[in-house]
Amino acid sequence: MYLLRWGRAYFALQAAAGLLWWVLVFTVPFVRESTLGSLDPVIVAAFDIPLFVIASAVAAFGVRAAVAVSAGWAVIVAVVLAAYATITGEAGWGVLAMGAAAAASLAALCLVFLGRVPTEWILRGPFAFRAARRSDSANHVATTFGQLVVFWGFFLVVVPTAITALEQRWNVALPFPPFAGLAGAIVLVLASVLGVASAVAMSTKGEGTPLPAAMPNRLVVTGPYRWVRNPMALAGIAQGAAIGLILQSWLVVVYALAGSLFWNYAIRPLEEADLKQRFGEDFERYREAVRCWIPGHGAVSTKHSIKR
Repeated sequence: MYLLRWGRAYFALQAAAGLLWWVLVFTVPFVRESTLGSLDPVIVAAFDIPLFVIASAVAAFGVRAAVAVSAGWAVIVAVVLAAYATITGEAGWGVLAMGAAAAASLAALCLVFLGRVPTEWILRGPFAFRAARRSDSANHVATTFGQLVVFWGFFLVVVPTAITALEQRWNVALPFPPFAGLAGAIVLVLASVLGVASAVAMSTKGEGTPLPAAMPNRLVVTGPYRWVRNPMALAGIAQGAAIGLILQSWLVVVYALAGSLFWNYAIRPLEEADLKQRFGEDFERYREAVRCWIPGHGAVSTKHSIKR
């Protein structure tokens, strides 16, 4: 019931924000041009006000049909605006606003319909938690570094490059200080060292890999894991932010920060529940002794090994 109220409260806020946006669209030329480009605001308003603003207001009272309409329309508008902005180079700020609204609307929809956000759906099929097959350390190390190449290549090269290109195309780039690139390079090197050291500790001491489908068989509490519970996640977030500084893309920095929130609130609780189930008191002692994100000296006495 508590989360249901949060979902309804979000739709009330969205209705108010949508109404304010339309007032600004018709009164402030800069807002109209930066969010709608050359689109006719009257035609867009004829659809958006009833399907987004009014539907959100009705959804705030818990009417499920209105919740579905508001969230569905937000997704449609975000996709259409993204295509329009990519083709024309206009309305980039509108894409960002509606993209955020679409994501938040879907989360609020889950709260209204399910009373929670079903994060466990993420880790199904090939992404479900499974212990790695028993093998020698060399095999686990090779598999782990193969995963690093694939995941770092995709999340730290392909995705940031695409985001930066869209940022430029949508005309939403912001200026960075001249030292941003150097600072990013330094952070990237340090974070990559942390990531590699964590991967080596996991694959050699944990008898597994970072991949959920091939998790360690032992609770790793040595190497970087002695100082922080999630060194690989910490390294990945820092790497993403560093890439954003190097590319001078604020959207890539936001992408990294959004990834940290997603991992902390969606993935980490599921992972820690799995670790508690598999390692019991050993993991409980480790979690009490070592902090999640802020490095410190953790005094843990166990012979087992942890993922990420």
